[in-house]
Amino acid sequence: MMDYRNNHNNENETNNENMMAAEQNSFNGKKPSSKNKKAAKLAKKIGAIALSAVLFGGVAGGTFQAVNHFAGSTTAAATTTTAQQTTSNSSLLKAAATSSSSTSTGTMDVSTIAKNAMPSIVSITNQSVQEVQNYFSMFGYGAQTPQTEETTSCGSGIIIGKNDTELLIVTNNHVVEDADTLSVSFVNNQVCKANIKGTDADNDLAVIAVPLSEIPDDTMSSIAVATMGDSDSVEVGEQVVAIGNALGYGQSVTTGIISAANRVIDSDSSSDGSSDGTTADTSSTDTTGKTYLQTDAAINPGNSGGALLNMNGEVIGINSAKLASTEVEGMGYAIPVSRVSDIIENLMNEQTRTKVAAEDQGTIGIKCLDVSSQIQQAYNMPAGVYISEVTSGSAAENAGLKSGYVLTSFDGHSITSTSELKSLLQYYSAGETVEVEVQVPDNGSYETKTFSLTLGTSTSSSDDQQSDSQQNAGSSRSAEGGNTLTSATPSI
Repeated sequence: MMDYRNNHNNENETNNENMMAAEQNSFNGKKPSSKNKKAAKLAKKIGAIALSAVLFGGVAGGTFQAVNHFAGSTTAAATTTTAQQTTSNSSLLKAAATSSSSTSTGTMDVSTIAKNAMPSIVSITNQSVQEVQNYFSMFGYGAQTPQTEETTSCGSGIIIGKNDTELLIVTNNHVVEDADTLSVSFVNNQVCKANIKGTDADNDLAVIAVPLSEIPDDTMSSIAVATMGDSDSVEVGEQVVAIGNALGYGQSVTTGIISAANRVIDSDSSSDGSSDGTTADTSSTDTTGKTYLQTDAAINPGNSGGALLNMNGEVIGINSAKLASTEVEGMGYAIPVSRVSDIIENLMNEQTRTKVAAEDQGTIGIKCLDVSSQIQQAYNMPAGVYISEVTSGSAAENAGLKSGYVLTSFDGHSITSTSELKSLLQYYSAGETVEVEVQVPDNGSYETKTFSLTLGTSTSSSDDQQSDSQQNAGSSRSAEGGNTLTSATPSI
């Protein structure tokens, strides 16, 4: 390699000398010799080649640099564009993921949920007349007969819709049962009277109605229909918000999590997640076998019928009960809306009823007694009210009812106690025809039959009837000839 470079350099130097000599001779006016001419031509060719190489190299180098420059800029621009697009996609995917996950975890904070939900929550006041025992009568002082006094209880409700004439509100049955008058207070503190639309004591649900004509325009503009959610998709640990008329002080907000789903409340169970005794506001409600959402959000008396909401502000439960024990705290229960949505819809479509004057109320003409869970087990009887006696010439006799039958439904309402039946009859006039469902004993089992019953006229409870009731007390037996069930009530 070294020799090649030296020879190549010597050749270039010789060629350069020859070119210079030729140019000098030309300058001096001498003609170059033939030998010099050849050398000059050769030098020109070599120079042209060298010049071409230099030019080509320069152009190529410049082109290469230009290509690199523009290619680099383009690449950088493309890289920037790609980065921007990637960032944008990531943001969009993250937003989409957040939106997707918000169905279960929610995106709103508690204050926003409360602000949005308050217009759809109402306070309910139930005024009724209750029988109370005279304390001194136990010691032989004062009247032996029960006395009556007016009582007031409070609860909550959720606005779930309206029809052409009424605003519809769902609540617990135990909030409105035995009511002489019902009143509803809206978010702007406007109070309106309400009537019972439909009740389902077995599921502790009721729908009440407020006539639209009695709601002022400013109140209509300030209230809203609640958004119902899917309680079946609720997950344990999910945050929830409870709103209700706690202790009758007005709407208040508490928050917590879903402690358990599909919880069964049983009055005989203990600290395994159910009740070992009393539950707030549910003393007259049979909750056995029903599933509930358990939450550690504070549920207090007055919260019954209020809303349990997820973090999207959707109603997933109707607050119903709490565990009342000095040993336990933070165990409240709500009725899952998905479990009872069909029931609520049916109640919304029932005929709105108002209480009938006592002298106009219809009667069935039976003496009956409750079929408790103990009696059900002992005599293999269905839940309902046991007909111990049918009054001669009464609506029951005319319809074909007989003693030993168990009445389980009245005009589509499930009946589990005589108190429920008496409460219902307050809304039915004499002469109305209703369908009743009974269980008829049949060789050790029961067969379901439906009877059409035209209610009779109301009769006052005379001393003779009370005496007759006392004589029959304890004499009723099961259809299978079992032991005494319990004391029969006066005719209803």
